[in-house]
Amino acid sequence: MAEQDFGTGCPAPRGRTRHRGRARSGAALVTAGLAFLAVLAPTPSAAGGGEPRPLVPARFVPGPCPTTPEPVPGRCGYLEVPENRARRGGRTVRLTVAIVPAASGRPAADPVVFMTGGPGADAISDIPFLIDSGVNRDRDLIVMAQRGTLHSRPNLACPEVDRFYAEAVGLRYDAPSTGRRLVRATRACRDRLTASGVDLSAYNTTENAADFADLRRALGIERWNVYGYSYGTDLALTYLRRHPWGVRSVAIDSVVPPQVVSLPWTWDSAREGITTIFAACAAQPRCAHRYPDLRRTLTEQVRRLEARPLTVMAAPPSGGAPVRVVLDGGALVNLLVANAVPAVDVPAALDELAHGNPERFARARAAGATPVVGEFAHGLTQSVACAEWVPGYARADLLRAGRRAFPGWPDSVLAQAPQLPFEYDVCRVWNVPDRTAVQRVTTTSAVPALVLSGTFDAKTGARWGAYAARTLSRSTTVRIPGIGHWVVPQSPCAQRVLASFLTQPTGPDTRCVAGLAPKPFTITPPPETA
Repeated sequence: MAEQDFGTGCPAPRGRTRHRGRARSGAALVTAGLAFLAVLAPTPSAAGGGEPRPLVPARFVPGPCPTTPEPVPGRCGYLEVPENRARRGGRTVRLTVAIVPAASGRPAADPVVFMTGGPGADAISDIPFLIDSGVNRDRDLIVMAQRGTLHSRPNLACPEVDRFYAEAVGLRYDAPSTGRRLVRATRACRDRLTASGVDLSAYNTTENAADFADLRRALGIERWNVYGYSYGTDLALTYLRRHPWGVRSVAIDSVVPPQVVSLPWTWDSAREGITTIFAACAAQPRCAHRYPDLRRTLTEQVRRLEARPLTVMAAPPSGGAPVRVVLDGGALVNLLVANAVPAVDVPAALDELAHGNPERFARARAAGATPVVGEFAHGLTQSVACAEWVPGYARADLLRAGRRAFPGWPDSVLAQAPQLPFEYDVCRVWNVPDRTAVQRVTTTSAVPALVLSGTFDAKTGARWGAYAARTLSRSTTVRIPGIGHWVVPQSPCAQRVLASFLTQPTGPDTRCVAGLAPKPFTITPPPETA
């Protein structure tokens, strides 16, 4: 297990480092407060053509930029908004805002606003990736910390959960005892946050989207362009549905359609991403010859490790002394879904594992032993996931989805959603209201849209980009071969497509995609000749 970054709150490798190839993979109960919230932010069909004004105006206050490893190259401040818009006179939250100037000397008037993933990731730390990708080439770039995250107040970090993840590398991934430890850590975080007065039910995608609508008004921006990745696509599509005013274009990268995201859905994405990697290997003659039938190899290793887990010492990739790690079937699968081993190395890593060398996977697992405690807002993850993704599907539904995706795998592996283990138990203690009636809704829009997906993405499968595009009537769908989660920072072609889209949203230049193919896979000598 590791900290989450998904689209579904997926665990991702710890300790971000800046480089261009980094990827960051039932009946609803509607409360009176949620019904009131819908009045504040009506859908386009209910809007009557005019943009409504919030009952409690937000305010932007200029201020210093936060201290970060790489200084923020722009001006900053914070947006102050109600914590719960259904409770007039309640407490407020403060969200850090950074405005990065365009690199061009003659920038366009309409800026780009960025919505990060997670939920729970730190948007401010994504600024270097965005600048490296040229997102601010011709336009100012606006980055706001989502409510509950590192550079907001309050911050819904859970050091208790971070410490659990650090210990979990030495535990069986899907053992009931591991789940009980995760639940205890989650309960401790919840108790601490609620004792400080945090209203956990207010940290949801509807309120999050309203924050961005308030930001545009507070900054006096007539029109802007929205770019979101992973959970940020769920947020961007919700924003477009509920606050369509002033949106010139929307780009969504590694897509999580709000109407379908659920725990069973995670198995569909895992199957698509993993089997696409295997198919790409089969299409490369050297890889196909050296690593035949990777799907069978993976099934054999999942079954073997689940029956007899390996315990080994491995050094974290970031350095430091070796730590004890346990590799069972669930850990292996989740390392693949998280892209913790680069896709080009996956066939070699599986072959090495099958021949008694678990080093690549063990080192990837060891990365979780050195978390940055307090950096990731697990509280926002759980408030979103437990209200919007978990309700409506039983444990049996999740298991059936796993069996369809990977027949022959042990039920102990398939009973846990990739990247969200023991989530039913966690949500029982997190205890936030079901919001699926207002959130699990399709976005239909004629706003120009760019839909980007990576074919190797096992967190948010590429086919879900095309699925979301079906109701975006002026959309361009692009699949980048051989790329995993969060496409733009990893693909120069995707960067060119995004730049072209921002210039001409109804007719972006996608010609570079035609010449793309997955990179050659790593080929190691056969064991007998090594």
